[in-house]
Amino acid sequence: MLIIDVQEALCSGEYAAFEAVQVINQINSVAQLARQNSVPVIYIQHEANDGLLEYGSVGWQLAVGLQAQPDDLLIRKSASDSFHNTNLHTLLKDLGTEHLIICGLQSEFCVDTTVRRALALGYPITLIADGHSTVDNDVLSAAQISAHHNATLSNLASFGPRVKAILAAQIQFNSKS
Repeated sequence: MLIIDVQEALCSGEYAAFEAVQVINQINSVAQLARQNSVPVIYIQHEANDGLLEYGSVGWQLAVGLQAQPDDLLIRKSASDSFHNTNLHTLLKDLGTEHLIICGLQSEFCVDTTVRRALALGYPITLIADGHSTVDNDVLSAAQISAHHNATLSNLASFGPRVKAILAAQIQFNSKS
């Protein structure tokens, strides 16, 4: 399970994602279920030299309310693609990962880019449909952006592996998660 960029600066204050608290609650429920089923939970934290997400800063920390556990894994990244210049793919191979569950922030940036890269690497994906969010932009509301990405990513067929956007409450862990 990949939890992307659910960090304090993106969940509170000026840059808070739409319905951040509800998204965190959905992520926590799926992460708890993942752990109960011996599925590794990997937190990915974006960092930049902009002060907002500077490594070690308050804004860079995992968001308040996120229920990370000591056995969970952490990956630091500096690009929208969680695989770019990180050891994520190697880690997933070492863990024997055959399927990814993805959630986090922001829908149209790091979630979208990581999902597409994971598909290109051969991973089928469950996207937690109510477990990702963003902020409004000049064209669409955050809710519209997230809904658009649920629909768009679920319709990508050219990679081979597919994305299934599923509500957190409907996610089950088995051979077809």
